[in-house]
Amino acid sequence: MKISHDIRREHGGAMDAAAAEAGMAEKSKEFAAAGNRVYLPIAE
Repeated sequence: MKISHDIRREHGGAMDAAAAEAGMAEKSKEFAAAGNRVYLPIAE
C-alpha cells in the first residue's frame, strides 16, 4: 500500500464526491455510445 500512498501524495489523490460522480457519469455515457458492450470486436 505504500505505492498507492506515494502516488496519492504526489498526484493529489484528494477527489471530492461530486467530481467522482461527474467522472463516472461521463464514462457511463462513453460506454453507452460504444454500444454497452464489454468486449468490442477486433478491428482489422
